[in-house]
Amino acid sequence: MANEVSRLSPVVTATPSRRHGLDQWRGTWLWRLGIALSRHLLLLPLTIIFLFPWFWMITTSLKTSDQILQFPPKWIPNPITLQAYPEAFFDASMLLYGRNTLILCTFNVIGAVISNCLVAYGFARIRWPGRDVVFLGVLATMMLPYQVSMIPLYIIFNRMNWVNTYLPLIVPTYFAAPFFIFMLRQFFRTIPDDFTDAARIDGATELRILWSVFIPLVKPAIAVVALFEFIGNWNSFLGPLIYLTDEKLWTLTLGIMGLRMHYGLSNYAVIMAAIFISLIPVVVLFFLTQRTFIEGITLTGLKG
Repeated sequence: MANEVSRLSPVVTATPSRRHGLDQWRGTWLWRLGIALSRHLLLLPLTIIFLFPWFWMITTSLKTSDQILQFPPKWIPNPITLQAYPEAFFDASMLLYGRNTLILCTFNVIGAVISNCLVAYGFARIRWPGRDVVFLGVLATMMLPYQVSMIPLYIIFNRMNWVNTYLPLIVPTYFAAPFFIFMLRQFFRTIPDDFTDAARIDGATELRILWSVFIPLVKPAIAVVALFEFIGNWNSFLGPLIYLTDEKLWTLTLGIMGLRMHYGLSNYAVIMAAIFISLIPVVVLFFLTQRTFIEGITLTGLKG
C-alpha cells in the first residue's frame, strides 16, 4: 500500500502545478495576442464578403463605360474618373428625390415615436380588462406579410383619393407598429412601479407620467425606433412604387430605378454613383448614433 501511494503521489502533486502553469500562461500577453489573432482571422473572411458589394459599387462608379463592359472584369479602374458623381447628383434630380425622401422620413419618424410610445405604455403600465389578450392579437399581426394587405389597402386609399400623394405612406405610421410596440413595451416593463405610483400619488395623469417619467428613461429605446423607422423609409421601394405615380414625388429608390430604366448598361457608373450617394446619410447616421443604438437594442426585449 505504501508503495502504491508513493507511486501515485508524483501524479497527484504534479496536476495542480500543471494547472497553475496553464493559468499563468493564460494571463500572459502572448495568450491574449493569440486569442485576438484567432478572432480576427475568423472575422476577416466574413468582413471581406460583407465589404465586397461596397467595393464593387465604388469601383464601378469610378470606371468609364468601356471599363464596365470589359470581360473579364477589371477590379481597379484605370484611369479613375469622377464624372458619374456630378451627373448622378445634379442631372438625375437626386436633390429632388432626396428632399422627397427626407420629408417622408421626418413625418414617419415623428409619427412612429409618438404612436408607439402611447400604445406601448398602455400595454405595459395601464391595467385594463383583456390587455394581454389584445397584446397577443397585436403580436399575431406580425405574422401577416405586407403582400396580403397590399391590395386591400390600395383599394381603400384609392377610394379616399390618396393615391399619388404622401398620405398612404405617412398616415399608417401614426397608428403604431406591432414590432415597435413590443420593443417599447419590454423596455417600459423594466422601469420599477415605484416611479409610477409616486407620480400617481402626486396627482399626475397617465400622459404626464409618460412624458415626465418614462420618456427621459427610455431615450435609447426611442432612438432605436426612430433609427429603424428612418432607415426603413429611406430604403423603402414597394410603398412608393405603388402609391406614387408623379415623377416629381418620387423618392430616392424610385429615382434610382428610373436611372436604371433610362441608362441601362450604357452608363452603369451613374447608377452606382447614385446608389452610393443615397447610402451616405444612412451610414453617417448609424455611426453617429451607434452607441445609443446598441444600448437600446441591448436593453430592449431582453428583460421584462
